[in-house]
Amino acid sequence: MSAKIDTAMVLAAGFGKRLRPITEAIPKPLVPVGGRTMLDRALDAAEDAGITKAVVNVHWLGQQIVDHCAHRASPETVISDERDRILETAGGVIKALPLLGGAPFLLLNADTFWVERGKSNLKAMIDAFDPSRMDVLLMLCPLDRTTGHSGGGDFAMNADGRLARLEDKSDPAGLLYAGATIYNPAVFNGAKAEPHSLNVYYDKAIAQGRLFGHVMENAHWFTVGTPEALPAAEAELVSLSHRFH
Repeated sequence: MSAKIDTAMVLAAGFGKRLRPITEAIPKPLVPVGGRTMLDRALDAAEDAGITKAVVNVHWLGQQIVDHCAHRASPETVISDERDRILETAGGVIKALPLLGGAPFLLLNADTFWVERGKSNLKAMIDAFDPSRMDVLLMLCPLDRTTGHSGGGDFAMNADGRLARLEDKSDPAGLLYAGATIYNPAVFNGAKAEPHSLNVYYDKAIAQGRLFGHVMENAHWFTVGTPEALPAAEAELVSLSHRFH
């Protein structure tokens, strides 16, 4: 049985160190790729999937993101301010839980994105989330549908969709985490808003058989890690625009 999910959090507090010198003046989520900021690409995808409220956390050059979000009509954006202290991924989510509410929510990275043809992959993932079986559901991508990634896969998925850590990251059948997750907020019960990684919660869910994956379809995934990667990403976007339309 699926759960109604209309709230998202977008992780936008990172330093983007590998993208320097660009990110010395612009936070990575506001770097434009193909004429659209990565943050707007995340918020666009969330809106297309039916998300009506998005919590955006900020730290590095945070005021720029606050000002940028103020100009978006939808989804409604709420700022979780971490400018006094960087909390990493999990700490940032835990700090924002009072803004996210008690229902399952979507989490998006603001520094990766994908383009797709046809049905929204986020909407399909939301429809697939079953809180009776799942604590965490990850969007995954086959390695041959990516641009900018060179680090191998992250997870192996069995026939019923459960995930395990990939033992051999060079395995071509491995699946890459695509920067989108659905969480049952109960997985964070008792946790403190201290700096730590969301990988802790993946591993707990794996141990309980409650980490699942959803593989995106008719889509191509992008990460832009360095200034040199920007032209390659923009060239691939142009190529996809011809193939996808």
